[in-house]
Amino acid sequence: MKEINPISKINTKICVPGSKSLTHRAFIIAALANGKSHLENILYAEDTMLTASALKQMGINIKIDGKTATVTGRAGKISTPKKEVYLGNSGTSMRLLTAISALGEGRFILTGDRRMKQRPIADLLDALNLLGVSAYSIDKNGCPPVTIEAKGIMGGKTRIKTNISSQFLSGLLLAVPYAKNDVTIEVIGHLPSKPYIDLTLKLMGGFGVEVNCEHYKHFFIPSGQVYKARDYTIEGDLSSASYFFAAAAILKGKVTVFPIDKDSKQPDIGFLDILEAMGCKVVAKQREVTVIGGNLKGISIDMNAMPDLVPTLAVVASFVKEDTIIKNVAHLRVKECDRLSAIATELMKMGIKVKEKEDGLIIKGGSPKGAIIETYNDHRIAMGFAIAGLKVSGIKISNPACVKKSFPEFWDVLERLKY
Repeated sequence: MKEINPISKINTKICVPGSKSLTHRAFIIAALANGKSHLENILYAEDTMLTASALKQMGINIKIDGKTATVTGRAGKISTPKKEVYLGNSGTSMRLLTAISALGEGRFILTGDRRMKQRPIADLLDALNLLGVSAYSIDKNGCPPVTIEAKGIMGGKTRIKTNISSQFLSGLLLAVPYAKNDVTIEVIGHLPSKPYIDLTLKLMGGFGVEVNCEHYKHFFIPSGQVYKARDYTIEGDLSSASYFFAAAAILKGKVTVFPIDKDSKQPDIGFLDILEAMGCKVVAKQREVTVIGGNLKGISIDMNAMPDLVPTLAVVASFVKEDTIIKNVAHLRVKECDRLSAIATELMKMGIKVKEKEDGLIIKGGSPKGAIIETYNDHRIAMGFAIAGLKVSGIKISNPACVKKSFPEFWDVLERLKY
């Protein structure tokens, strides 16, 4: 149990760790590249280290020294793991590496913890099978553990449903440059979190692989491309930055976060626009962004592109004496927990009225009170609700260790805000 101590004001500058999304993808692309890549400012956290460990089991030499990683790629060649690959509850690792495993030769078994075994992955498996890959759910329920009977990716045309996660598409995109034939991917239905696809495509391009994207409905990837090893510096994680931006908002203070690129392709850069719409001032400079809190007002917002920030936004909304409407995030129900249900439950413990909808929340803000917050072993719930404790006494976070999934130093950074 972690009790948060309120502070009266905030005026500080904070360094956030490297982007989780970029670290996962950079590890994988560097592992598939044609030589030695040096990655700077990596995120050293539970999820990203699960990806690194899995790649090591697949024969990739990865040396990590603090925030630096040296990855020796094998030009698309990976080895068959000697045992099943355990990925905990890292959905990003599971989805991206399921596709990457298809490039090998032999049987790959990817598994995870209890919650991971409830998280759907059938749409990705179906898309891989259309490319000549034998991939299936071991328990025949469309969830991990999964088996990939790998013999490379034949290529051709495939279709993929992405309404559950854009990471299904990102996994395919990362892998198919090494297919034996050109690949065309058709997206069926709604594509959530499109900016994460932009993130994937930009990083692929940075390592020398080009993809033809037509309105996010069709993707064409010529075969014969090879990722080129390079040095790459990972920018700060905007999901991690959001908690401190939120602190500035509810305390009417000032927080500067670095290293953040104002033209970042990370989808969560959009949180700054949301805070501006709610009454904050945002000042962006080279490699840093400042948020200055103001008089907050409620908004109606589609958070489909920024689902990870819904807990943070919900906490900010709880201090607004107007309704805040959060829409189009049904995919939050298959994250580390059912986040919509979790957010509604914990806000109500704090005395806030919440209407939970199938794909969103309506939050009637006011004056939150202290409560013991159940985290559901979800790092985003823990960190988002911890920010409320900077303004409200009596906020206690259960299972605070769950933040190690993405931001192991979070509690230390939060503690330093007092000074």
